[in-house]
Amino acid sequence: MTVLDLLAVSAPTRLDPVELFFDADIVVQLVIVGLILASIWTWAIIIGFSMRMGKTRRACDAFEEDFWTNEDTDGVLDARRRKDNPSARVANAGIAEFRRSHKAGLKDPVAARGRVAQALEGQVANESDRLANRLNFLATTGSVAPFVGLFGTVWGIMNSFFQIGMQQNSSLAVVAPGIAEALFATAIGLFAAIPAVIAYNRLSNTVNGFEARLHRFGDRVHAAVSREMER
Repeated sequence: MTVLDLLAVSAPTRLDPVELFFDADIVVQLVIVGLILASIWTWAIIIGFSMRMGKTRRACDAFEEDFWTNEDTDGVLDARRRKDNPSARVANAGIAEFRRSHKAGLKDPVAARGRVAQALEGQVANESDRLANRLNFLATTGSVAPFVGLFGTVWGIMNSFFQIGMQQNSSLAVVAPGIAEALFATAIGLFAAIPAVIAYNRLSNTVNGFEARLHRFGDRVHAAVSREMER
């Protein structure tokens, strides 16, 4: 039996990621562990954000319905402000500015309307920033993970060339394990990056849509406050 026959018999019949990981160089192992942790955190953000947005939408729907149908505005605001409710905080920002202007005397209704509009716009921006806070990690993972995986690839290939020099042998049996480890690091980098990019684009669009909804609600609050100023 030739050497090639012996290698064919001893070669694995399927790809084993766990074996690739434990056979890899320590640097490649650290790269893979870091990418796997980033992938886990990415999925945690995706699931947590989706659940949070569903809960927030339902809370805002309930508040806005109460706000426009209930004459006791103070009671609605006090009840909802204690909860994590963006619509309630937007409405409270506009009404609080209106009351401050009204308390000082409406000497310039146009300026007062402008201050109310600025308060509403500022609160909408704050709510949008609060919702999109963790999405920055998705963007970072999506852009950086492939390069981190590429670093592991380069290191693995360098290690393969080092083994060739040490063993004075350039056969496939010497080179293949290091190249396989290197490409495995690239695969893990893509595994972490692709979901992060897709989720970032999708969830950013969700935040933009919710921000537009808060703008429309703020416009209605501003119109209601302006009518109150005219009385």
